[in-house]
Amino acid sequence: MTNKYVYNFNEGKKEMKSLLGGKGANLAEMTNLDLPVPPGFTITTEACNRFYEENEKIWVELHEEIKKHLKDLEQRLGKSFSDEDNPLLVSVRSGAVTSMPGMMDTILNLGLNDISVKGLAKSTGNERFAYDSYRRFIQMFSDVAMEIPKVRFDNLLDDMKEKKNTELDTDLTKEDLKKLVEQYKEVYSEEIGEEFPQEPVKQLELAIEAVFKSWNNPRARVYRKINNISHKLGTAVNVQSMVFGNMGETSGTGVAFTRNPATGENKLFGEYLINAQGEDVVAGIRTPQEISHLEVSMSDVFEEFKNITRKLEEHYKDMQDIEFTIENKKLYILQTRTGKRTAQAAINIAVDLVKEEVIEKEEAVLRIEPNTLNQLLHPTFEQKALENAELLSKGLAASPGAASGRIYFNAHDVVEAKARGEMCILVRQETSPEDIEGMVSAEGILTSRGGMTSHAAVVARGMGKCCVAGCSEIRVSEEKKEIRVKDFVLKEGEYISLDGSTGNVYKGNINKVQPKLSGNFGEFMEWVDEIRTMSVRTNADTPKDANQALEFGAEGIGLCRTEHMFFDEKRIPSVRKMILSTTEEERKNALAELLPFQREDFLGLYKVMKEKPVTVRLLDPPLHEFLPTKKEDIESLAKAMNIDYENIMDRIEELDEVNPMLGHRGCRLAVTYPEIYKMQVRAIIEAAIEVKQNGFKDIKPEIMIPLVGHIEELKYVKGQIIEEIEAVFKEKEIEVDYMIGTMIEIPRAAITADEIATEAEFFSFGTNDLTQMGFGFSRDDAGKFLDEYVNKEILERDPFQAIDRKGVGKLMEIAVEGGKSTRENIKLGICGEHGGEPSSVEFCYELGLQYVSCSPFRVPIAKLAAAQAVVKNI
Repeated sequence: MTNKYVYNFNEGKKEMKSLLGGKGANLAEMTNLDLPVPPGFTITTEACNRFYEENEKIWVELHEEIKKHLKDLEQRLGKSFSDEDNPLLVSVRSGAVTSMPGMMDTILNLGLNDISVKGLAKSTGNERFAYDSYRRFIQMFSDVAMEIPKVRFDNLLDDMKEKKNTELDTDLTKEDLKKLVEQYKEVYSEEIGEEFPQEPVKQLELAIEAVFKSWNNPRARVYRKINNISHKLGTAVNVQSMVFGNMGETSGTGVAFTRNPATGENKLFGEYLINAQGEDVVAGIRTPQEISHLEVSMSDVFEEFKNITRKLEEHYKDMQDIEFTIENKKLYILQTRTGKRTAQAAINIAVDLVKEEVIEKEEAVLRIEPNTLNQLLHPTFEQKALENAELLSKGLAASPGAASGRIYFNAHDVVEAKARGEMCILVRQETSPEDIEGMVSAEGILTSRGGMTSHAAVVARGMGKCCVAGCSEIRVSEEKKEIRVKDFVLKEGEYISLDGSTGNVYKGNINKVQPKLSGNFGEFMEWVDEIRTMSVRTNADTPKDANQALEFGAEGIGLCRTEHMFFDEKRIPSVRKMILSTTEEERKNALAELLPFQREDFLGLYKVMKEKPVTVRLLDPPLHEFLPTKKEDIESLAKAMNIDYENIMDRIEELDEVNPMLGHRGCRLAVTYPEIYKMQVRAIIEAAIEVKQNGFKDIKPEIMIPLVGHIEELKYVKGQIIEEIEAVFKEKEIEVDYMIGTMIEIPRAAITADEIATEAEFFSFGTNDLTQMGFGFSRDDAGKFLDEYVNKEILERDPFQAIDRKGVGKLMEIAVEGGKSTRENIKLGICGEHGGEPSSVEFCYELGLQYVSCSPFRVPIAKLAAAQAVVKNI
């Protein structure tokens, strides 16, 4: 049985999204809802994947299937390709399963040639419109399908407008447009080396090939990588009969959202242009009008459109992004899809839909992509600083948030500047898909052209980037690398600040304040807490970080890294004295100097966390990390400690290791120097006793021994620790409950977890090291080549970003089973960087871990991922 690769719109439905792509599935669904959708057909995502198997060629069977559906379309419409009386014209659009800004732009008016343009003029009685459509088609086809630089056509159009002393292309006459058509065809011949294709079927095949090839263009691959979208999905191609918004003052085109995509307000939001085609709206060529103005100019059309938007939102039970065209006062719906929105809007819409009884809380929780919460968890401008800021200009508040950075004028420069550690603002007249990498790297985006549905606005909202669009007062010179506004000239590298919630653009770098959970966001997070069953802790080493995490709802500390405490300028001399000691007595004296500092550290954390659990990891890194490396710093240390420079150099050389991350660190330090861990546990227990005496009766420190790989290591170190704890109890004449556990970060520990659990009361997975040792990848160096592994699909994702379920995940599974087999009630958690990554959180839930731990700003993200894991597994 031969595969079916092409479906008419009336043959599909929204559930066929993986086969027909997002656009195709929705076109099918709207057709079946009897909405005014121009007919057409969709070539499937499976055809795209086979296209690559066929060496990027359309094979014979697909060619025949396309011709069959074209013939059917011609019969249904009573039109045909190259007809001199009533020609068929189509649009060609990409349509991936997930909407991606890096994909191929639309080609409109395909089918026009030197013959059919006359037929279009004849059938519409509008010769100017026909040649306007033809010149648009040549430019779109040449740019999108054949990769001829768009600027070559733009320059010819600008020259023509200058010659005719007019600003708008709509003011050009039919004779002007005929000349442009000939000039455009000459450009095509120069660039390609052959005449512009006159055969519509050939035009269509080239356009379809271009859509399929766009699936693997660098922009699309970068976007998929950033958003963890599989490279294997493929894109569909939608071929749809044309309707025309550029037929005069009773025609137009626009884009609208059923709710405000920036705020979530339940009000129709969008823009349209009279006498224009679809791409004109998002390209920023002319300033569009707000959708509400349509009620004045075409009230009947506006009323019909409002009814259709309501019907679509009710049908899909979510905010919709709708493209439409009006042809001589007749409305057509070209596309609907779930609208991209800011995190703020997503939360507000989800909460409103629950209150409107459209969806349940569980569905609302699934609607929010966890990583988008980043948009709500980062700073806004400090009000006092804002009052003193110098306002440069005001544009459209396209994507909320606050951003400051040095201005750069192309994507490449932004990427390079970010690699140097700079904060950047990408400034363009208007962005395009080529700018995707720069938009990812930038703190924010500023454009001088375009509206609320421009490329910059839509993509920025999807990424959660602050964006001010259509700031027409600003003159952007991408060649001179400067912007002019009022009396100011700002050059590349100077600072500006953007307020994406107001559209304001300020000079300089403005201070920011931290966000809080409140309003609908707070209510939404309450639903999250009701649903999830797994606790979420934070990785925090200071009271400030712990406080921030508590504001975001952290339920304890899953990892306190004590080594971070040692680098304080008041402590580092004692740390170095301890390292450079030549006898145990000297070492103990140096540690005694550190003891009060460590005790204060833990007191501060316990006072913030109260009786919430706090897991303290004992010293983990190799000792050489605390010693200076530059000659002048070593000389200064020798002088301060009254030690010979040569002696310090001898000690540094003695501590030097070929691979220190696999060497003398973690519990191995405590085997060699038990007094280090003894000082730390004394500080932990003395601090716990003090807070218990001050009213925190249920304080229960969790002491974590790192880098255990063998049961005998753990037994020895644990014995030393308990000996010190018992000494403290005896001295203080008071006891506290405590737990001793270990990090599971060495593959051997995972495999022998049943043995390890005889001594460990809890396991906390250190997935950074477990991944490093599981793969044999140095986490400090693997970044140099892991991108290639992902780009060449050797690995689906960087295993340091998301847990590798088949390998590292298998080790975790073995450890969980082994630990539970020995100690049924063993406490299980994760404290590696994966603890805040949504897919990894879901995996931890499936493994049966009791908690995940992550950085303070990722606590709400981990909570949402934990709640979604519950809903998905119901």
